This record gives sequence, C-alpha cells and structure tokens, in this order.
Amino acid sequence: MEWQFGKSSWRKEHRRLDLDNIANVILFIAAFVGVWQLVFLLNVWPKVALPSPAMVSVSFEELIKDMTLIGGIAVTLYRLITGFSISIIFGVGIGLAMVKFTGFGKTMSSFAVGLQSFPSVAWVPFAILLIGLNDFGILFVVIMSSIFSVMMSTYSGVRNVPHIYVRAARNMGAKGVSLFWYLMIPAATPSLLIGLKQAWSFAWHALIGAEMLIAASIGLGHVLLVGREFQLMDQIIASMITIFVIGLIFDRLLFSKLEDKVREKWGLNQAMEH
Repeated sequence: MEWQFGKSSWRKEHRRLDLDNIANVILFIAAFVGVWQLVFLLNVWPKVALPSPAMVSVSFEELIKDMTLIGGIAVTLYRLITGFSISIIFGVGIGLAMVKFTGFGKTMSSFAVGLQSFPSVAWVPFAILLIGLNDFGILFVVIMSSIFSVMMSTYSGVRNVPHIYVRAARNMGAKGVSLFWYLMIPAATPSLLIGLKQAWSFAWHALIGAEMLIAASIGLGHVLLVGREFQLMDQIIASMITIFVIGLIFDRLLFSKLEDKVREKWGLNQAMEH
C-alpha cells in the first residue's frame, strides 16, 4: 500500500511538473516572439534578412496549402524512421556480438569511438560518389551517423551489468540466449535508452544536412535548400521552426516517456523520493 501511495504521489507530482514545463515553454515562446517582433520594428536588419513573425506565419500557410511542408515532413520522417530503425537493428546486434566475442569487442570499440565523433556531413561526399544522389545515399548518411552510438551504448550497457546479477541468474539455470534476453538486455536498458536518444539526435542532424547537400527532390532539407536558393528567409525560418518542433515532439512524447517508464520499472522514482 505504501509503495502504491508513493507511486500515485509521484504521478501527480510528475503531471504537475509537466504542466509547469508547458507553462514555461509558452512563456518563453511568447517572450521570444515579442523580442523578434521588436527587433523587426527597429529595422536592425532588412526585411529580406529578418522577416516578421506575421510574415513567417504567412509562409507557413502557403507551404501548408500547396502541400510542400506536409509532404516534406512525411518524407523526412519516413527517411528518419527507416534509417534509425536499421541503425537500431544492426547497432544492437553488433553491440551484442562485441560483448560475446571479447577480441572483436575491444577492436571494434576503438574504431566505433572514433567513428561516433566523425562529423555526419563528412559522410555525404562519400555517399554521393559511392551510392549516388538518391534516397539510399541519404539513408546511408543517417545510418552511418547513428549506428555507432547504438553499438557503443549496447556494448557498454551489457558489459556494465553487475556480475552478481549474472552469477545469480546462472545459479538459477539461465545461460546462453536466455541469459542475454532475460537479464543482460533488461539490465542494460537504461544505458541503451541514453544511447538511442543520442543516436536519434545524430540521425536527425545528419538527415537534414544530407537532404540539403544531396539535393533531395522533397523533404524538409529540400524546403530549406529552396529557401536559400531564392533568398526566402520566411520559408527558411518556417522550415527551421518545423524541424525544431518535430525534434521537441520526439523528445517529449517518445524518449521522455520511455525514460519515465524505465525509471518507474526499476524503482528509481521511489528511490529519488526517499
């Protein structure tokens, strides 16, 4: 009963914090738009370089009416989900193989750490020459920019599982695949989740850059590219706001929820209260 009461109180506190966060975000946005409008009225920059919030709103309306923004969001999210899913599948698989085969793990981890910090934009020329100016080239950049983070988080998370857990599971008969599936993977989930969040960030950055540099015919990167070529700053800002909002939605509605569920499952929220 005490645990259930603590769980209920944590959920109420969490909802209150969510409402506070929403209020803070609204206040920040209002203040930002107000400063933006003030700078526009003071003519610090010409209208071509810095349009007003109203001008950007009109650009939003036009982009939505001609389906440019809707189509761009749909295609960009398709590329992101496809590339990131492939990164997760192969990253987790290779990370587990690194744990299983010690020599391979030590060698691969050294390369992975270096490639993890490799600038995503540097993969673009390689992808263009190797694959071409197409969606596969964009997906290649997304995968290569995020897979190493998934690999290393899986490798580190599984290796850092306390040995006492492993010995206890083996004493109860767990071994081989069952040991990995029922102990190692759940125990490594918090570390893996952090790695996935970082990998998603890398994939998102790489995708927008690849769409611009590989000159995709559709996508948010293409909308940015067109805005740059025709000096449409209102369209560029509208695209940037869209990219920011999508990133915020993924963080708040996906990764934050997953983190909360993992923390709740592992009892970390109750531990923090005490």
